Amino acid sequence: MSRRSSRPSSATSHGSRSSNIDRDFKLNCKAAYLSVFDDIRDEITSKNDLILVLQQSGRNPSQRTLEKYWKYDTDSLTFNDFVDICQQEHATTAEDLMKAFKKIDVNGDGYISLDELHDTLTSKGEKMSEDEVRAIIDEVDENKDGRLDYAEFCNMMMKTVEESRKMAMKIMEKKERKKQRSKQSVTPRKDKEEEDIQSSRTSLQSGSGHLKKRRGSKSSMISIDDLPKPSPRVNRDRSQLAVKSHLQEPNSLSDWTHNFSRGCFYLEDGKIINNQYSLSLPEDCSVWFTIKPIRIGEGGVTENGFPVDTALFILRDRGHSHGQRVVTFTEQRDSQGKYGVRCDLKAGKYKLIPFSTGCRLTPSRHHPKHESKLVQKDKHNNFVLTKVFRKALDEIFDMVDLDENGLLSREEFNLYTWRTSGDEVADEEWDVVETNCDLQDGQITREGFLHLTEMEAKESDGDEKDLWITLENMGYDKSLVLSEACPFRLDVYTEDCENVELKVSTNEPTDEYVEEAVCESVVSKGESSKIKGMRDLTLYNYIGETRATIVVKNGSSSQVSVELDCSGSRNCISNPNTLQHTVSVPAQTTVIGYHLLPHNEKSGWTVQCSEKIVK
Repeated sequence: MSRRSSRPSSATSHGSRSSNIDRDFKLNCKAAYLSVFDDIRDEITSKNDLILVLQQSGRNPSQRTLEKYWKYDTDSLTFNDFVDICQQEHATTAEDLMKAFKKIDVNGDGYISLDELHDTLTSKGEKMSEDEVRAIIDEVDENKDGRLDYAEFCNMMMKTVEESRKMAMKIMEKKERKKQRSKQSVTPRKDKEEEDIQSSRTSLQSGSGHLKKRRGSKSSMISIDDLPKPSPRVNRDRSQLAVKSHLQEPNSLSDWTHNFSRGCFYLEDGKIINNQYSLSLPEDCSVWFTIKPIRIGEGGVTENGFPVDTALFILRDRGHSHGQRVVTFTEQRDSQGKYGVRCDLKAGKYKLIPFSTGCRLTPSRHHPKHESKLVQKDKHNNFVLTKVFRKALDEIFDMVDLDENGLLSREEFNLYTWRTSGDEVADEEWDVVETNCDLQDGQITREGFLHLTEMEAKESDGDEKDLWITLENMGYDKSLVLSEACPFRLDVYTEDCENVELKVSTNEPTDEYVEEAVCESVVSKGESSKIKGMRDLTLYNYIGETRATIVVKNGSSSQVSVELDCSGSRNCISNPNTLQHTVSVPAQTTVIGYHLLPHNEKSGWTVQCSEKIVK
C-alpha cells in the first residue's frame, strides 16, 4: 500500500470539495491532469510527474513548494490530491512575471534588451540565434523601440500560454473523441464528468518553474526559478537516482499506429557507427518512442550481465538552411535496458539518432589464442562453411533483418554490403543474387544468404581473408563472438496518426550529430558552473537515472585545455575509460568531457568531478 503522509490537509478535501471548488477551476485541473496522464485514475508516482502536471496547470513550483507535497516517504498522489494542491498554490501571477522580468533585466533599466533576452534564451533549452530573438522582440514590441517593457513582456508570456492551450486542445479533443468511440462500442458512459470537459492543456513541458519563450508558433521555455546561476560541482549519490523497474507506457498502446526497425551499434576505429532513421508525420500527434538492446549471440549485454546502454535523440528537420534541432531524448529506462519517451510532435520530418555512450560497448579485451575455422572441405572435396561460421552468419542475418520478417530485402542487403565492403549493391550484382540465390517474394531467404557466402568461399578457393573482413566489420572477434557490436530495436507508436513513414539510412559516423545533440541536451537540462578564473568557460553536468554526462562550453576566442578529474567517483565506468583526462575545447564550441555509468546497477554510485585549466 502506498504511503501518502505528505498529502494536502484533509481540511480542504472530500466533505467541502464539491461546494468550494469552482466548476471551471476543476475542469482546468482535469484538463491539465489529462495532458500528462491518460486517465484521472492514474496516480502521480514521481516528483518529476508532479512538477510536470503542476506546470501544465499554469503553476511554477519552487523546490520548497514541492517538498511540502512530495516528502521522502511519498509514493503517489491522486487526482484529488492534485486538485487540493492547485487550490493552495496559485497560478503564475503578475508578481511572478515581475520577478522573472527583473531577473532578465540584468542592468535594471526597466527594459529587456535584445542582448539580455538572447542571453536568457541561449542559457537553457533550445538554442536560438540573434535573428530569431530579434524576431521575438519585433513580434511583441508594440512601440517599436527595439526592446521590451514590462507590459510587452507580460503580453508575450500570456499570449504564448494561450496559444499553447489552443494547440493542446486540438490534441486532447482527438483523445476525447477516441475515448467516446471506444465507450460507445463497449458500454454506455459511466462518468458524467467526462461529458462536461472539452479537454485542454498547456504545453509547459520542461524543468522546474518555466514560462514560455516564442519563435513564431513554436513554444520553448524561459525559466523563472532556474535562470543562470552558479551550481555545485558534480557530486550526486546514485541512491537518489535508482533504476526504475518499468516504463509507464501510454494506455491503449495497442490501438496506436506502430512502426519499428532493428539496427546496430558498431565499433570502428574507436568510434560508434550505427543506423540512423528518418520519421515523417503527416499530422500533429502524440508519439511514444522506445529503444532497447536486443540479445543476438553475445551482443547487447556486458560480461557482468548489464545491458549495453542505448538512447534515442529526436531532432526536428528544419531544412538545409536551418539545420536540425533536438526536440527531446529518452531518459526513463526499465530494468531490461529499454528507454522510452512520450512527446507531442507537429507534422513534419524528424531525424532519429540512436546513441550509446561507449562506456559498455568497448573494444574487446578477449584475444583468443586460436582463430576459428570458417571453411572446410566435405567428403566430396568441396568447400563448405563450418558449423560455427554458419551460426555466426545466422546471427548476422538476424542483425540485418531490420523488419524481422525472416527475409532480406534489397534495401536490407544493401545496408549489409555497405557495412562490410563500403559499396552499395549495383543492379548487376543484384541480378547475380536473383540468379543464384533462394528468394521468396523477391527477398533473400536465410538459406539463400548462407548460400551466397558459400559461393564466395568457393570462388576464393577457401581463402578466408575476405570472410574475416566481413566478420570483423560486423563486430565479431577471432573466436566468432559478437564482442564489438550491439543490436537494438527502435519502436515508434503514434496516436490517431496513420501513414507514418519510418525509414532507415546507411550506417554513418554519428559523431557530428550526436556530439551536437548530446551537448545541446546537457546544456539545456544540466547544471552549470563557471570554471574558476575563466569567465567564458562553463562546465555543465547532466545526471539522469542511469547516465551522467559532463560537457565544457568555451565562449572565448581561443582554444582552452581543461583537465577533468572524476577519480573521486564511486562505482563508475566512463568514456574515456580513464577517470582523469584533459579535453581540448576549441574557441566558441561545446565538447563532451565525460560519459559515466554505474559499473554495477544494483549498487549505489557517486559522480564527483573537479576541473582545472591546463596552461
